[in-house]
Amino acid sequence: MKILTFGTFDHLHPGHLAYLNEAKSMGDLFIIVARDSHVEEIKGAAPDQSEEFRMAALKEAFPDATILLGDSEDYLVPVRQINPDLIVMGYDQRLPPGVSEEELGCKVVRAAPLDPDIHKSSLRKQKTPKASFKNK
Repeated sequence: MKILTFGTFDHLHPGHLAYLNEAKSMGDLFIIVARDSHVEEIKGAAPDQSEEFRMAALKEAFPDATILLGDSEDYLVPVRQINPDLIVMGYDQRLPPGVSEEELGCKVVRAAPLDPDIHKSSLRKQKTPKASFKNK
């Protein structure tokens, strides 16, 4: 069964790992890494780490997963290419602007949170100076 996940994965942390391990337990894991330009468009700020760095961190953590960059123009290109059986989203993740669940073509489920008061990316980012993590 093909399991599709996606995200920014800036500063890969235990919350990300729990999300991806939960998805991996359901089948063959496919991870789409958000493009730097899309992160800035959606979140209002560029990620601290480049898309290449974030992909490399994921490849090290999940060597058996298929890890791809999102399409630079159309969020749904990787979904159509992979044709997943299931999409697993993070507990607090939203679909990109203009994309609805109906367009995804498969069931969507939510992963359980792992200590969201500790491992939520936005909270972790507030606690750590930006310069200390840039592409490390």
